Amino acid sequence: MNKTVRPDLLEYPLDAGIRAFSTRRDSGVGQGAYAGFNITHYCGDDPEHVSRNRHALCRELGITDASLHLPWQTHDAEVMKIDQAFLRLPTEARAERLHGIDALITDESGQCIGVSTADCIPILLHDPVHNAVAAIHAGWRGTVKNIVERTISAMQHHYGTQPHELRAVIGPGISPEAFEVGDEVYEAFAEAGFPMPHIARRMPAFAASIAAASSHIPEKWHIDLWAANAHLLETAGLPLHHIMVSGICTYTHHDTYFSARRLGIKSGRIFTGIMMK
Repeated sequence: MNKTVRPDLLEYPLDAGIRAFSTRRDSGVGQGAYAGFNITHYCGDDPEHVSRNRHALCRELGITDASLHLPWQTHDAEVMKIDQAFLRLPTEARAERLHGIDALITDESGQCIGVSTADCIPILLHDPVHNAVAAIHAGWRGTVKNIVERTISAMQHHYGTQPHELRAVIGPGISPEAFEVGDEVYEAFAEAGFPMPHIARRMPAFAASIAAASSHIPEKWHIDLWAANAHLLETAGLPLHHIMVSGICTYTHHDTYFSARRLGIKSGRIFTGIMMK
């Protein structure tokens, strides 16, 4: 007999009328690097396990499967609106529309939008004045392309959102200590105008420091994606005290949160979602 699946969620206290969360690995069904709670359907997991976990999350949220929206992300900066026109589409048409999308926005209550990550940075936005929400997948490429600003601009256009009224959550992602990058990634951030002294520093190469038989450990650039995205949010107009940062490193806590750098690309994903009740 199949065991009852119940999701273990990291909940974010945004507002009484909002459910905002990230899934944890501590529950669900799955094997190996997909154990236990993965609902992302395009990362190589057993479709039956994905389906059972997804249904369990919908049960926890009190919604139907059709009200849970997860895009097929491509590390770009495309933003899509979940509205009545989208909700009327057949299932296959919805899936097609969600392909190549890295941020979702909606003002529909009872609809859970979210993104999947496994070291990249998930960001949730809530506009309490115009009753709208957003979920953003911000890997380093999306961060450089300023997907945060694109999402806020879309909310301004569709809902009248004022950035200073937004509340934001930056969810679990890779920490600067674990996120070492090549010079080309550092240069991409520098060319995009980021304040490099505040988001980057030279540190001993992570892999080399583990096997430190040599007295000389080469240094590499480390990027703080949390700080980079907080900078983008603040630059867009959010007061700093409206930005909540989880500070949870997925690489370090790979036993609780999925980490592609630690577990391999063929592994599960965290789902970070938001819904107006």
